[in-house]
Amino acid sequence: MPSITPDTAAIEVVGGVDTHLDTHTVAVIDLVGRVVGTEQFPATTAGYTALLAWMRGHGRLARVGVEGTGAYGAGLTRQLRNAGVEVIEVDRPDRKTRRSQGKSDPIDAVQAAKTALAGHRTGTPKQRDGRVEALRNLRVARRSAVEQRADTQRQIKTLIVTAPDELRARLRGLNVKQLIATCATLRPDRADAATPATAVKLALRCLARRHQQLSAEITDLDELLEPLVAAINPDLLAVHGVGPDVAGQLLVTAGENHDRLTSEAAFAMLCGAAPSPPAPAKPAATASTAAVTDKPTPPSTASYSPAYAGTPAPAPTPNDAPSKACPRKKSSDASSDTSPASSTNTSQQTILN
Repeated sequence: MPSITPDTAAIEVVGGVDTHLDTHTVAVIDLVGRVVGTEQFPATTAGYTALLAWMRGHGRLARVGVEGTGAYGAGLTRQLRNAGVEVIEVDRPDRKTRRSQGKSDPIDAVQAAKTALAGHRTGTPKQRDGRVEALRNLRVARRSAVEQRADTQRQIKTLIVTAPDELRARLRGLNVKQLIATCATLRPDRADAATPATAVKLALRCLARRHQQLSAEITDLDELLEPLVAAINPDLLAVHGVGPDVAGQLLVTAGENHDRLTSEAAFAMLCGAAPSPPAPAKPAATASTAAVTDKPTPPSTASYSPAYAGTPAPAPTPNDAPSKACPRKKSSDASSDTSPASSTNTSQQTILN
């Protein structure tokens, strides 16, 4: 009796890709995790097409796990999505797995395929073909200019420390704006550049003009960024304490397809703001610095958060304030007091509410 299932029926397979700058290594496994094959392709448009055709040649392609979808795998991810393939972002293998299985491109590709098949430590890649991606690119240029300007300003102040007395006395009392303007208009004799006094003036003028150029570049980028942020999410700029820079960072972190973040807790985890679980040996179920160390958490970056905008800083304690004697409590009194952990949790609930 002939079989009702043809022998040429295609099996369902899952792909995994270990991405690099010049080449991508791909692996295909079946639904029980057996390796069907591995291959390497160039990281070019033609290579992406050949890679997809090779995977589909082994069966019905269910999904593909890709490492580095926001870096070396960005181009491949775009092409796979355009071809209607489900792309899963996978983490790189941890050290324990690499110690037990070894480290090579085919091994990493097989591990990416198995991770996509199991759905362990996976996520939805960001879409990088919309306005948020344009915003991210402009922010990269602005952040670089801001860092270089700050570095240039530090170099100017360092040169002033060792400058001749007359020049140092002339520049020391100026604010940053006046200092940059003054140094940019210095007119040393280039023919006398071998003299330290002239050389420091030449260096200060060069750095000051670089500072001015970077400032103009930052202003030009700000003129592009603010309307772009407003066009993407106009309501975000209306929130108290949120300006174009903070709003731009929030939009870039969430991504174009922000629906991939299923909850507020998931976004907090992405931003590194989610509370960490307590250590197993600690009796108090809290991760607060105040509860664990019995010291208040310093308000280091709270002023940069929209939730803390406009919140006054705590008044410092004077150095000459008399110290209060802390009498030893009885066990009954200590048990009736509020523990640091409970007070910290109460304050956290107040902020959240």
